[in-house]
This record gives sequence, C-alpha cells and structure tokens, in this order.
Amino acid sequence: MLSVINNAWALLLGMMLLMVGNGMQGTMMGVRGDIEGFSTLNLSLITSAYFLGFLGGSRLTPDIIRRVGHVRVFAALGSFVSAALILYPAITHPAAWILLRILVGFCFSGLYVTAESWLNNATSNETRGQTLSLYMVVQMVGIVAAQGLLNVADPAGWILFVIPSVLVSISFAPILLSVAPAPTFDTTKDMTLTELYKRSPLGFVGMFLLGSIFAAQFGMSAVYATQIGLSVGQISIFVSAIFVGAMLLQYPIGILSDRMDRRWLIIYVSGLGAVAALLGAVSGGAFWLLCVSAFFLGGMANPLYALLIAYTNDYLDPDDMAAASGGLLFVNGLGAVGGPVLIGYVMSRYGADRFWWVVCFLMSALVLYGLYRVTQRASLYADEAEDYEPVPFAPITAAGTAMTADVATEYYAEGELDEDGEIEEDGDTRL
Repeated sequence: MLSVINNAWALLLGMMLLMVGNGMQGTMMGVRGDIEGFSTLNLSLITSAYFLGFLGGSRLTPDIIRRVGHVRVFAALGSFVSAALILYPAITHPAAWILLRILVGFCFSGLYVTAESWLNNATSNETRGQTLSLYMVVQMVGIVAAQGLLNVADPAGWILFVIPSVLVSISFAPILLSVAPAPTFDTTKDMTLTELYKRSPLGFVGMFLLGSIFAAQFGMSAVYATQIGLSVGQISIFVSAIFVGAMLLQYPIGILSDRMDRRWLIIYVSGLGAVAALLGAVSGGAFWLLCVSAFFLGGMANPLYALLIAYTNDYLDPDDMAAASGGLLFVNGLGAVGGPVLIGYVMSRYGADRFWWVVCFLMSALVLYGLYRVTQRASLYADEAEDYEPVPFAPITAAGTAMTADVATEYYAEGELDEDGEIEEDGDTRL
C-alpha cells in the first residue's frame, strides 16, 4: 500500500480534491435552492440535469481525448467547471441552474475519465488491486470532507461556491504535474442493451433501480434534509452518514459476495436497504435516527453497485466484461436521470417525508425482482455447477466512471494469484 501511495499520491490527491469540489456543489444545490425559493420539483430537475450531463460526458469524453489529448481536455473541462460553480449564485434561476448542472455533470465526468486514466497508467499490475481499493477510499473521504466544509460560511453567500471552484482548479496541479505519462485509450467492443438484459436480467434491472437510489442519495437527500428544517451542520452530518456507511460496509459485503450465492446476497442487501429507508420514514424526523437510516441505506446501496457488476460478470466471458460494465453504467445513468424527477414529484405532492418511502419502494422492487429471478434461472451454486468460481468482488462505487468499472472487472477476471496470494505479472499496465 505504501508503494501505491508513493507512486500515485499526486494523482490520488488531485482526485480527492475533485471529489471534495463535486461533493460540495452537489449538497449546496439543495441548501441554496431552498434559500432561493426553488420548488421541490425544480430541485429534482436540477439534480437530474447533473446525471444527464454525466451520462453524456462518460460516452463522449474518450473520443474527445483521442482527438486533442488528455492535457487539453482536462484544462478545458476544468475551466468550464470553475466558471459554472461561480455562476450558480450569480444567476439564481431554475432554468439557468439546470443548464449549468448539465454542463458541470458533463465536465466532471470528463475530468474523472481523464484523471482515472492517468492514475491507471501510473499503476503497475502488481499494485492494481490495492490502487482500486485506495481509490474508492479517496472518493468517499473527498465526499465526506466536502460536507464538513459546508459549515465554514453562510450558504446564502458566495463563499461556499468559491471554495469548490478553487478546489477543482487546484486539483489540476498534482494531476497535470505528475510524472506519469498521458495514457492511451483502447477501444472495446460494444454490447447492445438487449443482449446485456438477456445475459443478466437481474443485473440490468438492478442497475437501473440503483441509479435512482444513488441519485437520491447524492442530490435529493440534501433537498429532503433542508425541507424538514435541519441546520446546515445537521445536513452535513446526515449526508456524510450515507457515504461513511458506504465506505465501511463495502468490504464486509464484498467478502460475503465471494462466498455465497450472489442473487440471494443482492436480495438480502436490498431488503436491509429497504428496512433502513423504512426506519427513516417512521423516525418522525428524529435527527440521530435519520443518521442511522442514512448510514445503513448508504452502506447497503453503494456496495450493491459493485455486487451487481460482479454478479453480471459471472455469466460473461472475460472478453465481454468491459462492454457489459459500460452498458451497466449507462443503464445506471438512465436510472439516475429519472430517479430525482420521480422523488421530487412525490415529495412536492405528498410531502418531504415521502423521500424515504420512494427509496424504500425502489429497494423493495429490487428485492421482488430478485426473488422472481431466483425462480427463472438455476443458481451457479447448484450441485451440478460445483466447478463454478465466481468473479471476485471489485471495490468500486457509483462515484467512478465506466473506465474504473472496466479496469476493475477485467483485473479481477483475468488476474491469477501466485502461491503468495499476489497477482502474477501478465504485462498489462492498466489500473
């Protein structure tokens, strides 16, 4: 682990600063939007706009990089983000914020793709697994740290928009000044969404539902917390609890994933997520109960992301895994675009506490569909499949891009352990 930090600390630091900047602006949309008098439906559209832009950026950025190079793309996208963050408090109109959020989502997606490719290129095959784990921790630490920074100034002013703008700008320095050379992009074959659904219906449907749940955590949770009257300090703790739960419970669930039928684990984890949401719904607004609910909801929902990818890979050949992971992330993005609109509509019509009920419904839908799929396909853990060896669980989160998922799934599918439990060198230089 020390060798990973020594070789990639500049890149990891740059990524953490990007995550802090993005985490701050994500939560500030709900807090400042309420101050400006935006309706719940408007705030849900603003939240969806980010994921719409993110979805477009993840698809288009690799082609742009191939044309003009990493440095130019990184500098251009970063400049747009810094400008957009400053413009939020200057143009306080829902339509303007929707357009700015599309731009910010597109640019952040492109920045992540670019930075992750640099990190990928700076990592050897022997340290790839450790780097994936450390990268996940850096993502979560950045988002949690962002919530703490919300308390340093008045959300009605400019400072809380200036800080993420500065952090994003500073993040360029360690990444662009890193000694790691700019990497190349490899073209992977495509897999149609129809084929992906046929290969793994549960993975397909699960990722769509999970996209809505993740968008609720990242954007609408702050809107909910603001509307029930929590202070800025309480909002920061509430949102942080989601991502702390995700960070702490990722590995225990990953260990179980490699030791039991993944379909049933998906069902159990989704069921616990539904119970956590139900606890929030009946908490009566008690702050610490809300934090407990947020902790376990985040702790169940975020590992589901990697769990569904691992489950889908169990039914694929190694050559198909990169294309499938890209398709799953696209489906997840579609769910993330639609989820906030659904939650915002229900909250505006029936009250803020319906936030929990919608999330509970989505988690329960995943449980029910998982139970249905159990009746439709024989388990890989059945007696006649004794030679089945599951693709190892990769610690990746929905905060990353398709590149991280591609690298992680291929790494765990193709890596072979030597007698000491280390990954054997196979000449591959990706993350």
